[in-house]
Amino acid sequence: MPYGISTSCLYPMNTEDSLKTLGEMGVKTCEVFLNSISETTADFAELLNSIKNEYGMKITAVHPFSSFSETYMLFGEYERRYRDAADFYKRCFEVTAMLEADISIIHGMRHSGKLPHEKYFERFAGLIESGKKHGVRVAQENVNGHFSSSPDFLNKMKTSLGRDFKLVFDVKQAVRSGYNPYEFAEEFKNDIVRIHISDNDLQSDCLPPGKGVFDFRKLYSIMESVNYAGEYIIELYRADFGDASELKESLIYLQSL
Repeated sequence: MPYGISTSCLYPMNTEDSLKTLGEMGVKTCEVFLNSISETTADFAELLNSIKNEYGMKITAVHPFSSFSETYMLFGEYERRYRDAADFYKRCFEVTAMLEADISIIHGMRHSGKLPHEKYFERFAGLIESGKKHGVRVAQENVNGHFSSSPDFLNKMKTSLGRDFKLVFDVKQAVRSGYNPYEFAEEFKNDIVRIHISDNDLQSDCLPPGKGVFDFRKLYSIMESVNYAGEYIIELYRADFGDASELKESLIYLQSL
């Protein structure tokens, strides 16, 4: 079963240093979180590729840093601002392709956003078409505080987008949004292309795998029922673990299941 770790776990370490640190740990599969405009360039992609190749790693997905602004930039009411933002995301898709990754992740519109849902789906479809030109699948992530946290919203999005609808399922985000993560996975198992995993217990909704009570085998069983072929990527916040070696310990724990 393919497991990996996101460079975002080590934020605010520089992205290239995060990737190198994971490489030194022996991690072979990664998701890269780009953290600045200068990181959406061919030169930076070349730098990451040199690190990736040195350690024999594979980058499978890229997460643009601009998710914090998507409500305003991509899904706001000002059409020209959307077009300008869409041009920036084209650059992100180009870099994703340069890194030989095939998924780019979008958080989408926060609950404060006023764009009608049908317009949201229309704009997302435009991003999907832009990504296709570079061999990149543009996927919606379920995120707390966003419309995408709701299965009802995601089902409407799926109806609108059809087979182009792809979901990055994040366990901790489902828990934070008050949804049962196993039921969430069961409902969208045919649409999930990447899974962000973490552990949890009654005190914390985000812990390193192996430190809580989450039933990973139950999740695997759900996904195996549809022959899920994507990766399980450890994605934690830096405050949720101590030394970086805990990431490797979590990876070993998952591999032992």
